[in-house]
Amino acid sequence: MRSIVYQQFGDPSEVLELSERPLPEPGPGEVRVKMTLSPIHNHDLWTVRGSYGVKPSLPAQAGSEAAGVIDALGEGVSGLSIGQRVVTNAPGTWSEAFIAKAQGMIPLPDAIDDETGCQIIAMPLSALMLLEDLKLSSGQWMIQNAATGAVGKNLAIMAATRGIKVINLVRRDAGIDELKALGIEYVVSTASDNWQEQVKALTGDEPIMSAVDSVGGKESGQLLNLLGQGGELIAFGSMTGQPMELNTGDIIFKQTRIRGYWGAKAFPAARPEDLSRLIGELFQMAIKGTLKLPVDDIFDLSQAQEAATASLQPGRAGKVLFKA
Repeated sequence: MRSIVYQQFGDPSEVLELSERPLPEPGPGEVRVKMTLSPIHNHDLWTVRGSYGVKPSLPAQAGSEAAGVIDALGEGVSGLSIGQRVVTNAPGTWSEAFIAKAQGMIPLPDAIDDETGCQIIAMPLSALMLLEDLKLSSGQWMIQNAATGAVGKNLAIMAATRGIKVINLVRRDAGIDELKALGIEYVVSTASDNWQEQVKALTGDEPIMSAVDSVGGKESGQLLNLLGQGGELIAFGSMTGQPMELNTGDIIFKQTRIRGYWGAKAFPAARPEDLSRLIGELFQMAIKGTLKLPVDDIFDLSQAQEAATASLQPGRAGKVLFKA
C-alpha cells in the first residue's frame, strides 16, 4: 500500500515522501481503516518538523485524522462492521490504509459527506471542548487571533450559538469579508493602525474575559493587554513559533491568568459521556449546515510535498486534504 512517510524531521515540503509499505493487520482491539480522505492540520506539519508535543520514532508515517471505511477487524472487536464509514484520530492516516484502536472509531452518519467528516473531530472538537472549558456565560466577551483558521472559524460559530460574543482578529483586510460570508460577526483586521480602538469600540464598557492565542510572539501580549480584570489568556497554538511577549503589568495589575490548552491532553481526561454529547452536537451542526468545514484542495498521496506547500499558503479558503 502507498503511505506518506518521513525518514528525518524537517521541512514537510522537503522530507515527506511516498513509500510502499505492507498492508498492516489489526491486532486485538484494533481495526484497519481504508482511508477515503485525510486533512493536513498544522499540528501534522509541526510533528514532521519535530517541533510538536509528540515526537514519533523515525521513520514515521504521517497524518493524524481521516474518514474512511473499516475493512478488517481485530480479535475481540464488537459493535463495528466491515464496510462501515467512520472518522477517527490515529497516527499514520496519510496512507491507503492504517491501523487504529476500535474504541476510537466514530461512525459517520450518511448525512455527513467525506469532506466534512474527515476533519470534524480534531479541530472542531478541540474548539468545542475549549469553549466549554472557558466557562463563559451568554453575553460575555472573548477574543481570538488567527480567526480565519479552522479552529478560529469553528470557535466563532460555536460561541455564537451559545450567545457568547467573540472578537475575531484577522491579519489581512480580506479576512473580514471571508468571515462575514460565514455569518461571523465582530471581525477586526490587525492590518489597521487603530485596530485596538476598534476592539474597544465593539465591546464598549464590557470586559473581555477570555483570549485564545494561536499565534504567539507580540500578538500574545496584545491579547493580554485587551483582557479585562481577572481575565484569562489561553495559549492554544503558535503560528509564528515565537515566544510569547507579555507585559508584566498586565498580568499583575489586572490579576490575569495564563495557561495552555492541548486537545491531546483534554481528550483522554474528558468523560466518555461528555465526548459523546459534544460529538453529537458537532454532527447535528454539520447536518444543519451551521458548522462549515470548507476544503481548499485535494491531493493524491503521491503529491505529499506539493500538498504540504499548499497547506502553508496564506489566504486558503479551507483545508488541504489527501485522497487515497
